[in-house]
Amino acid sequence: MMYHPFATMMAFSWTSALLIYFLIFVLPVMQIIHKAGYSRAWVLIGFVPVVNLIFLWIFAFSRWPIENRVK
Repeated sequence: MMYHPFATMMAFSWTSALLIYFLIFVLPVMQIIHKAGYSRAWVLIGFVPVVNLIFLWIFAFSRWPIENRVK
């Protein structure tokens, strides 16, 4: 079976794009969530359509665990 060079290039570009997305967006969001007192695993909600918007509103207006520790 012959592999087309374009298919290899496309696979590399998708992989590169996902890595860049992870470094630019996901890592900082994980750090913000952690500083707020939540588990970094909550960043996975960002990949679920509609649920991510609901979580964003809940996250923005709920009492953060870090606020309980400060007082």
